[in-house]
Amino acid sequence: MQIITISRQTASGGEEIAEELSNRLGLKLIDRRYVLENWLPEVADEHQLHMLEQSSKFYNKVINPDDEADEQISFADYIAQRLKKEAESKNILILGLGSQIIFENNPYALHFKIVASEKYRCQQLKEIYGLHSEEAARELELADRKHRRYVWRIHNHDWEETTLYHLTLNRDGLSLEESLSVIMNIADLKKENPKPLNNKEVKEKEIESESQRKFGHESEKEFAKILDMHHIKWEYEPSEFPLEWDPEGNVIMAFRPDFYLTEYDTYIELTTMKRKYTTEKNKKVRLLQELYPDIKVNIVYKKDFEQLTEKFELNRGEK
Repeated sequence: MQIITISRQTASGGEEIAEELSNRLGLKLIDRRYVLENWLPEVADEHQLHMLEQSSKFYNKVINPDDEADEQISFADYIAQRLKKEAESKNILILGLGSQIIFENNPYALHFKIVASEKYRCQQLKEIYGLHSEEAARELELADRKHRRYVWRIHNHDWEETTLYHLTLNRDGLSLEESLSVIMNIADLKKENPKPLNNKEVKEKEIESESQRKFGHESEKEFAKILDMHHIKWEYEPSEFPLEWDPEGNVIMAFRPDFYLTEYDTYIELTTMKRKYTTEKNKKVRLLQELYPDIKVNIVYKKDFEQLTEKFELNRGEK
């Protein structure tokens, strides 16, 4: 069994590497176009196929809504199942599709990411499509955002997370032949020592630990996901600030902001609740700023939070 997955930045040459590698190693090449033309027509109508062409969000739609809940699967689930079944009988190379996550615990799978500098990639787009520099840069930004959004929406992983790959290959200064040589050498070594990228037992413990984190509300959990996606380090409710005292010096009002962003030395308070409670939080923030002028604190209001959850396709919460 041999499984190779290739993720790529736009115009980095990932498609060319995948095609040539599949030819030289005798691997069946599966990419998004192959899936749309050969697999999805079995379960999607014409309208659904059009939507799958246009929107990564549509891959989370359920194929069989009339079935029992525990038997329902999404288009993304269907693709993952087909890929795993294909790998049981064939040596395959998968381009994209979040395959680096689908096969992360398969000991025979190798995961590569092909990247290049913006200058290199802009030059490729200019040569291929005749774009001006500004147009090429904008195209790169949009295309890479789509890659990242798909992996996040479908697999809840950051596409740029380095530990998803055995090797990230920078095409700057490397020819196609040199790039292929590197990958094929690693592929040969992998045959002698099959081993999964991530240890499943360790990963399950990490997931369990994360699920046990106690948030005061679902909105805080969703906000934490957004911070994680952008690699922003945070602590949850680490500090409480006294705001009012009785005549004997006992604290009668205190404020514990929801998040502390360690790299920015800033506290964040979510307020997705009703207006009357928002007013109370605003009062506490004003008091905190008066009593502790060196402390930086920002409020994320309901409208701001809803815009974020809509952008990142998260569940909205009412606090």
